[in-house]
Amino acid sequence: MLKLNRTFRISTISVILIIAFSFFSCASDSLQTSPVVRMETVGVVQINALTDRRFQQIENFGASDAWSCAFVGQWPDAKKEAVAELLFSKELDNSGNPKGIGLSLWRFNLGAGSVANSNIKDEWRRSESFLNVDGSYDWSRQAGQVWFAEAAKKHGVEKLLAFTNSPPVSMTKNGKTYANNGESNLAAENYPKFAKYLSTVLKNLKERGLEIDYISPVNEPQWDWSKPNQEGTPFYNNEIAGIVRALDKALDVEGLQTTIDLAEAGKINYLFEDADKPGIGSQINAFFNETSANYVGNLKHVARNISAHSYFTTSPFESSVAMRTKLKNAIMQQPGLRFWMSEYCILGDNTGEINGNGRDFVLTPALYVARTIHNDLTVANASAWNWWTAVSAYDYKDGLVYVDKNNTNGNYYDSKMLWTLGNYSRFIRPGFERVEVSVDGNFTQNENFLVSAYEQPETKEMVYVFVNSGTNSIEIALKINGNKTNTSKAYITSEVSNLAEMEIVSSGKVSIPGKSVVTVLVKK
Repeated sequence: MLKLNRTFRISTISVILIIAFSFFSCASDSLQTSPVVRMETVGVVQINALTDRRFQQIENFGASDAWSCAFVGQWPDAKKEAVAELLFSKELDNSGNPKGIGLSLWRFNLGAGSVANSNIKDEWRRSESFLNVDGSYDWSRQAGQVWFAEAAKKHGVEKLLAFTNSPPVSMTKNGKTYANNGESNLAAENYPKFAKYLSTVLKNLKERGLEIDYISPVNEPQWDWSKPNQEGTPFYNNEIAGIVRALDKALDVEGLQTTIDLAEAGKINYLFEDADKPGIGSQINAFFNETSANYVGNLKHVARNISAHSYFTTSPFESSVAMRTKLKNAIMQQPGLRFWMSEYCILGDNTGEINGNGRDFVLTPALYVARTIHNDLTVANASAWNWWTAVSAYDYKDGLVYVDKNNTNGNYYDSKMLWTLGNYSRFIRPGFERVEVSVDGNFTQNENFLVSAYEQPETKEMVYVFVNSGTNSIEIALKINGNKTNTSKAYITSEVSNLAEMEIVSSGKVSIPGKSVVTVLVKK
């Protein structure tokens, strides 16, 4: 059974859907006391976590402030604080339900100044810059984004990352924040200038109490970026290496400990195979192979991780697994190298499985996202998993929280994608380690019923996350190293529940309802 006193923050369309769902559910007498559909249980599935088979240590779950936070961060206090609580809070409400999804990393977009000098028509896709054209700085800018970064720290978000889509407009070749003809918009002679700008901004933010742990100087460098839709510029691998070398020196000059994150590849396969244009793919080898002309893995500030985005590689399920297996194998060729999945939302038509167009507050896209998270974590061994834009004003599946497109005020709407990410981010904290898990003795899983397990090495707390995309409830019995466990808590996201606490009827056994994502906690 579920506790029914969960306070929901939902849109009008969500209310309509829930009413409809409840109407059909109540057609059965057995559903009168619970909003969870009681489908036929398919046996008792044995789930066994094996703590002697360990994989990656989880570093963070995050999301970015681009672009809506620039406006929402200047909305009335009550509104923006409520949005921040949904994203950052690790607290429980009076009913024992999470108030938010407890992100452990927040991505701050260092704008290139398209607000003042751009042909980008949509002002909600433009960004301010701290840097003036004359080389001076205006630290009052990006105030909405600064507010959200401060809110993240106030809620205890562990890490901050700053990223750029384009160098400041005053440094670009064409005087714009998007490129021409698919070529880099930053001349080589401006690499030190760009690096100096980045280190200066990071130092100022640190002085304001916002120490930036990671800096990502390039973003999706494989794309063309010639259309005036948003800030962006492509880079070849040799250009990225030049920027990183200049930035490594600039960070040292300012006495900063910030780590450089590479390389935000547009797709995960660009990390291990060539792209359609020479010199922009095979980035693991380019940056971390000592024999490469673009080797930067020995620099003081370069992180021992490489990042990429999961776009356009998530369907069909079998192909998603195959590609992530190749990525894992390529990462393993460089000892100690870790993989960060640093940006994702639902884009494209995904081989007909789901389309990115249209806001959708029902569970279907959330289940798709949950399967993507599962594969990134369990197949590719991602140690970080980051959503794209935390707050969206668009009719698209790109937001965790949606808002009215209003510059000064408006309403906000949580989504099932928010709470489903919370099934992972709220409970799998930095430092947890993924461990092997078997399902009825098997280590291969059915895409309609997925489970992963994570242990806190010191406290031995275990977190299981189940993704049941089927219609039947599945009763599971939990074990650790073959021994029965005592389940302490379980939380469910479904059509009618938003990360709500489930009542545990039998210790060590949990029923995973159809069409749900469930997190089960075991404390020793």
